Amino acid sequence: MSRFTVTMYATAHTSERGLVTGEPDAPLRRTWGDIHRLARRMAGGLAEAGIGHGDSIGVLAGMPVDIAPACQAIWMRGASITMLHQPTPRTDLVRWARDTQTVLTMIDAHAVVLGAPFEAAEPLLRERGIAVVRIDRLPYGRGIDPIVTAEDDIALQQLTSGSTGAPKAVQITHANFFVNACAMFDRVKFQLDDDVMVSWLPLFHDMGMIGFLSVPMQFGAEVVCVTPLDFLTRPLVWAQLIDKYRGTVTAAPNFAYALLARRLRQAEDDAFDLSAVRYMWNGAEPVDPDTMDTLAAAGQRFGLDPHALTPVYGMAETTLAVAIPGPGQGPVYDVIDAELLDALGKAVPVAREQTRPASTRRLPTLGHLVEHLEGRIVDGERRPLPARSVGTIELRGPAVTSGYVTVDGFRPACDADGWLDTGDIGYFTDEGLIVICGRAKDVIIMGGRNIYPTDVERAATRVDGVRPGNAVAVRLDAGQHRESFAVVVESGGHQNPDEVTRLEREIVHRVFTEVGVRPRTVAVLGPGALPKTSSGKLRRAATAMHLTHCRPTAAVERRWATG
Repeated sequence: MSRFTVTMYATAHTSERGLVTGEPDAPLRRTWGDIHRLARRMAGGLAEAGIGHGDSIGVLAGMPVDIAPACQAIWMRGASITMLHQPTPRTDLVRWARDTQTVLTMIDAHAVVLGAPFEAAEPLLRERGIAVVRIDRLPYGRGIDPIVTAEDDIALQQLTSGSTGAPKAVQITHANFFVNACAMFDRVKFQLDDDVMVSWLPLFHDMGMIGFLSVPMQFGAEVVCVTPLDFLTRPLVWAQLIDKYRGTVTAAPNFAYALLARRLRQAEDDAFDLSAVRYMWNGAEPVDPDTMDTLAAAGQRFGLDPHALTPVYGMAETTLAVAIPGPGQGPVYDVIDAELLDALGKAVPVAREQTRPASTRRLPTLGHLVEHLEGRIVDGERRPLPARSVGTIELRGPAVTSGYVTVDGFRPACDADGWLDTGDIGYFTDEGLIVICGRAKDVIIMGGRNIYPTDVERAATRVDGVRPGNAVAVRLDAGQHRESFAVVVESGGHQNPDEVTRLEREIVHRVFTEVGVRPRTVAVLGPGALPKTSSGKLRRAATAMHLTHCRPTAAVERRWATG
């Protein structure tokens, strides 16, 4: 039996910790023992449906109360899980069904385990010849024992964000799961008797599925889990749950912390007690230091310890965690010379921030690599680089995936020596802290300088009227002699010509002031217009399609003309 499943089942027999679901309207708490007993019956139902060792199973469900026992039941049968992308009220269901069929064919799925609130998708799936097993019927199966699993069995096939439009899934084994889970628990000094995890993250995303469901289920951590819709509908439910359950560990992407900070500023002084929090992980998208500063200030009234705010680095290819700072450190920033970074690829520290914003960069450090993970920075010829030299981040270790399943078959993720090319550009500090500058495919080259889109986007979002977290820098004429970029933002004033003109002018000015380069064009779109992945990440390549009919703004034309 694999260490992952042995630990999970042993936890079910010994732990009194558990999973809280149904907040804020109908809270329900089940111990991991309760969930295990339910999973045994569900495994019986899966056995009756012909699901066994080595089968690939798609899961389409939105309620944590259903997903936890269903996933454990699938692992009891020795099968692997692929959490399918979920349709929204705005989704074209015909296209969704077609894309879902492509994914299910790609993973050679035996069936789809279907649960609330997506029962209406059953006819669409069956029309395409896809076997469906309903979660609400599984608990009536006969309780059975789990079958034997091996370390190299596939536990999870994690769909990537799909920013290129071509689906692929990271294959994560039982051994990958166990190694990375142990590394995370060890780094954060997790206390099973005292720590409480609180999450609204989607369970089809690796941070939610692995960090806040499978790991707690494996080791027996207390976790309060609601849905992304609960958070988006009432953002302060996050703070309410932390207060109610004395939450100590939580996580989210940067945009969510920007939203939380804004809502906390509007709340009454005694509305929440956030003093129990010791870890607020910020990951899954670029970390904005200004957001961290704003959240620290907004949370002060509610007892939030600023040292709990923690930028981290993770990816599905390493099963989740890459780097996590130790507890109590808070955000640690590397202030470096911007010109040397862009022109020479060297992260040279400066003693203090200069008067010109364009002369320095304040980049968040993301901690040391977790245990059993090795990393290096390489140049274009894959030659290792010293500390503070910027290049491609490569990783290797027992938590790293062996590869991807794609529409064209299996594709290895690592080279012959086990190194994974992350596609991220960054460096290590002299102390071994890792820093991310951007994605290799998104770097803009202008006049011999490397311009990182995140720098442009942070500058743009500081303009009043731009929706936080909704600015994208897009490469134009990539690889050409006069490569440039555009800035695309969302704003509630997108239908007001005077407001649009102001936004265009101020975005150009702000980007030039802070980054030292000018966008060729600025596009102002309405709320919700920017393309995003299923996990909420902005899609730069898809955003470029919005620029087809955009002209250079008058402000940009004047600045180009005057040099």
